[in-house]
Amino acid sequence: MIDFWLAVGLLLLVALSFLLIPLLRGRRVQREEDRTALNVALYQERLAELQEQQTEGVLSAAQMNIGRAEAARELLADTEGVSAERVSRLGKPWPLLLAMLVPVAGLALYLHFGASDRFELTRELGQAGSPEQITDRLERAVKAQPDSAQSLYLLARTYMAQDRPADAAKMFERAAALAGRQPELLGQWAQALYFAGNKAWTPQIQGLADEALKTDPNEVTSLGLKGINGFESQHFQQAMDYWTRLLAVLPPNDPSRSALQGGIARARDRLVQNGGQVREAPLPAAPGAHLHVRVTLSDSLKDKVLPSDSVFVFARAVSGPPAPLAVKRVTVADLPVEVELTDADAMMPQLKLSNFPEVQLVARVSRAGQPTSGEWIGRSQPLPSKATGPQSLTIDSPDQ
Repeated sequence: MIDFWLAVGLLLLVALSFLLIPLLRGRRVQREEDRTALNVALYQERLAELQEQQTEGVLSAAQMNIGRAEAARELLADTEGVSAERVSRLGKPWPLLLAMLVPVAGLALYLHFGASDRFELTRELGQAGSPEQITDRLERAVKAQPDSAQSLYLLARTYMAQDRPADAAKMFERAAALAGRQPELLGQWAQALYFAGNKAWTPQIQGLADEALKTDPNEVTSLGLKGINGFESQHFQQAMDYWTRLLAVLPPNDPSRSALQGGIARARDRLVQNGGQVREAPLPAAPGAHLHVRVTLSDSLKDKVLPSDSVFVFARAVSGPPAPLAVKRVTVADLPVEVELTDADAMMPQLKLSNFPEVQLVARVSRAGQPTSGEWIGRSQPLPSKATGPQSLTIDSPDQ
């Protein structure tokens, strides 16, 4: 916060300089005008002496003219370089008064209309601290910015980590209202309600999970939650179905895969013990969630790239956020290469291929290894995200 107030003080000094510099200049001009007035008075006094000496007969008319000319030359020499007297100017107290009012008025206006509390809070959120300190900062952030869905979401996640699901449910509800009922928020809201109600399944939880899965059939929190409900209510085949769907969308290195596989095995055993027949859980069709792309390099560029240069292959929405929806990274040495872009390659959970009807495929060669900028690029025409056939993409143009 000290650096902020130092910057404020520097700006105030700049503002004061616009008032004080003219004031100091005015004082210098005033001193020059006072000296000019004194020289004029001396000149007039000299002329009076010469006139008196001529009257007494001490000076002749010729000597009188010479003396008058000499006095005039001295006056001109003394007043040379002095600016003309200003006709009007502010009274002396006004500039000093304004110089005092500028910092006072500026500080008062900032304290009334400014956001020093938010500035300080933003700085604090970037610092480490205990869980209690982080929670306090997030609570103050939500109070300062009640319309920030991101702040509400972070506070809700913090409450869940502190085993405060009832408080988390309230924050998820507010965040969902602000963010347009995103599937991820609905799923986590349902989960918070489930744990807040001592794991009792309610129509509200059912409705939230169904709404989330209707918008995004692969919403992980809702799949896991409905699998848990199926197991607890002894609908073991239903639990297997939801957990198998969840297992299909989790990354290969996700630490929860082993626990999920164990849950599926237990549900299968329970089903068999109860005399049921196990059927394979159907995976939901995901048209638009799989794009098969063959990437090649133009012959004209093969001598302009290095085998170790990175190649980023991604899809982005034609009408939507500029962030990539799915990304794969290879090298020039791998080209030509076939890659598959799916929802599992999403950089952010809310930005998936299946959430956008039309996408564009892009392949970029970046010697610096940066996906956002490079040397050469290839782009496809817009295509439906539900396209199932193989797509071809050639890197053939300078990246501008």
